[in-house]
Amino acid sequence: MKRLDLTGSTTVITGAANGMGAHIARLLAARGTHLALLDHDRAALDTVAAELDGTRLTTHVVDLRDDDAVFAAADAVAASHPRINALITCAGSSMLGSLDQLTMEEMRWLTDVNLWGTVSITKAMLPALRAAPAAHITHFASVYALAAPAGRIPYAMSKFAVRGFSEALRHELEGTTVSVGAVYPAGVRTGIILHGRYAAALDPAIAARAAEAQAAMYHTDPADAAALIIRATERRAARTMVGREARLIDTLVRLAPSAYWRVMRRPLRAAIDTTTPVA
Repeated sequence: MKRLDLTGSTTVITGAANGMGAHIARLLAARGTHLALLDHDRAALDTVAAELDGTRLTTHVVDLRDDDAVFAAADAVAASHPRINALITCAGSSMLGSLDQLTMEEMRWLTDVNLWGTVSITKAMLPALRAAPAAHITHFASVYALAAPAGRIPYAMSKFAVRGFSEALRHELEGTTVSVGAVYPAGVRTGIILHGRYAAALDPAIAARAAEAQAAMYHTDPADAAALIIRATERRAARTMVGREARLIDTLVRLAPSAYWRVMRRPLRAAIDTTTPVA
């Protein structure tokens, strides 16, 4: 498969105002890649755009849960960027809480963001990507699309679905100029877990304790992760583990597909505890 050249062409990034999306945008800008940055947070998106002053870029404020807004944003991107050859979907959120603590509305909200937002922007951008001689779509899955922990049901559910969407779409586009891959980050120090949502029924102090316990397990530098994700996009890789923990969990699940939780439960015990009162 032909390697993708991102220099001088446009990469579309969702969730570009914060976290991995912003880190990827910075690295690509330094390499001369044109950018279309999408996010729902106008102020943070403007801050990133100002930081990248001198880069050929456009910003698009859009709620990925709104299909009409997503397709309108895709039209605006295509009108401003004649050479789009990559889409990287970084937008997403987390949700903490047990099934008893979560409402159906809370779980649907996360699914709308993590799954349907990914599906919507991919469908909307696909015509522009097909117009390129070669193009690649990189979807953010998660290590929790490989192994499903307690206390993260809606997050794991949505990310397993993103994985399935990515794999099915890759097979559907086989033989075309567009390839599809998924990245599986784990342990990246972006702070997303500290700003994620939690069940309204959950004590905020308990949620904060669990989030801090999870964040303490993260070791991969965001800039290193961003470089790896860009390299995976250039190589048009189908499956990329990001971080040592992701590689370990991938191996564990392959070796013990029905028993991996016995190994994962202990190191995650503080990060999934949503009931013990804070002293």
